[in-house]
Parts: sequence; C-alpha cells; structure tokens
Amino acid sequence: MSESASAQWDQLQELITKIRSETGRVIVGQEEVVEMLLTALICKGHCLIVGVPGLAKTLLVSTLGQILGLKFQRIQFTPDLMPTDILGSEILQTSAEGERSFRFVPGPVFSNLILADEINRTPPKTQAALLEAMQEKQVTVNGQTRQLEQPFTVFATQNPIEHEGTYPLPEAQLDRFFFQLNIGYPTFAQEAEIIRRTTGHSVDQAEALLDASKVTALQEASLDMPLPDTVIESILKLVHATRPDSEYATPDVKNYVSFGAGPRASQCLARAARALALLRGQSTASIEEVKAVALPVLRHRVIPNYNATGEGITTDDIVTKLIQAL
Repeated sequence: MSESASAQWDQLQELITKIRSETGRVIVGQEEVVEMLLTALICKGHCLIVGVPGLAKTLLVSTLGQILGLKFQRIQFTPDLMPTDILGSEILQTSAEGERSFRFVPGPVFSNLILADEINRTPPKTQAALLEAMQEKQVTVNGQTRQLEQPFTVFATQNPIEHEGTYPLPEAQLDRFFFQLNIGYPTFAQEAEIIRRTTGHSVDQAEALLDASKVTALQEASLDMPLPDTVIESILKLVHATRPDSEYATPDVKNYVSFGAGPRASQCLARAARALALLRGQSTASIEEVKAVALPVLRHRVIPNYNATGEGITTDDIVTKLIQAL
C-alpha cells in the first residue's frame, strides 16, 4: 500500500470509529444492529427492521441520518396512504398573468435516507410505489421520470406482534430488501442506562460527521475491498445449500424448505462482506464477515414449508445451522 493510500485508509478508519462513538452517545446497546445498518448503507442496500414497539427503531435511523449528514424523511404508513403521498404529484397553478400550468411537488421520497415506518400498514399499491423507487432509484409521475437523490436508502420498520389491519409484504417484494434485521429487547443494564439518559432534563443529540458526498465516497471505497475466490466459493456453497434441490442441500433444508435463496442473495453476501470488512478495518473480506452478514441476508429469502411451521422450526433456525456448517 502506498503512503497516500495508507493515509487515506487511516483517515477512513478514524471516521468509522467516530461514527460508532457518536451513535453510542444516543443509542444504548444495539452495536450489532448499528453495524449492519452501516453495512447496508455502504452497500446502497435497503433494510427491513423488525421489532416490537419502543425499541428505538425510529431514533436509531434518524440518529444515523444526523451523523451521516443526510437529508432524512420519516413516512408513517397508514391504510389511507396513497402513492402520490410518497412520490409527489403535479398541481395546477395560475400565474400572475392568468396562465395555468402544472407544477411538480416532490414527495418525501426525494431524500437521502427514508424511514418507512410500519410499512405493512399500507395497502399493496402504496407499498409497490415505494418498492419501485427502491429498485429503480427513480419515480414516474404522469409519464415523466425523475431521478432520486443519491445516496438513496430506505429503512422500513415492521411490527411483528400486531396483524390486524396489516398488509404483509409478499416474499418476492421482501427480496428487494438487502437485510432483514430483527431487533430484540435491551439487557437489564442497558435498559437502566436508557432510563438515565432519557428521563432527565437533557437528551444527547448526535452531531453531523459526514455529508452526502462523503457517504458516496465511503460506498465507492468498499468496492475496492478484495474478495478472495475462496470467500466467493463459500458464499455460493452457503446460498446453494438453502435450495432443496441442490447437491449442497442438507437434510434439514430438504425437509423444511420450500424455496431457497436466489442469485440476489449471493450478490448481497459478497457486497456486505466487503463493506463489513471495511467497517472492521480488515485488509480483505473473509469468511468471518460472510458468517456475520449471512443471517440478515438470508432470513427473508428462505421460505419454510408446512413441515417447518408444524414443528415450530423457523428460518433463523435453518439458516443458523447452515452458517455453523460453513
């Protein structure tokens, strides 16, 4: 590594350390979730965050937006939300001379970081409008296509305990999400710290450390991270092992899985391993990074069958065994 490249690497690692430290000032615990959110952001991927109410999902995303200096918008999904409420619409306006013309009013999707709160509370038509923007990085209103601002990332939340009046995302649309992150309860000590920080006169606020251009540079830097052939082979073996008709499928997969992960999972694992290696200061991506990102990449892409449901076996159980075998 040249002297200038070495200096850039040191600056990059110092910046990553500051991001982690600044996040910890506001968010108690959740270090692994923060690391995965940063990994997805560096990979230009979208996240589905699943957790019960009150686990600071919204605070976590908004804090990241502040630290990274990104334009942040929160969209509360409700049963009456329409596609135009997200994408924007054209309004008829009259000039001082009396001439009428249409003017496009952009919706909240024209931001860098979007929090789609309770995405399963809105009907499929509105869900599809957001998912199209996620995939194509553009929106089309009245036949005119408009590019979204870059970087563009969507973090969507979902409540797993309440199903009345919800519209679950189909499996094919879940595949558009880079990660599915399941957030658990804080520990006893962490919850005590949460009480101390949030029930007094003042609450810590995060400071901006980056801006959109620096986040884009971080995304580009991850593409230069080496990915050895042995790691690519491990990724392929892991993904093929999730497919019941594959020669790499285990007895558990053949008994409990209807459909395995597709090629998009392999791409996501490779990109995530590179980005996580960058965040951890590694010189190259390794199998350890693949293991770390495998569960959030695969848990929403492996579809269990009725045998698994009947025996109480979850996708996490199946994928975890495959990771351990790797």
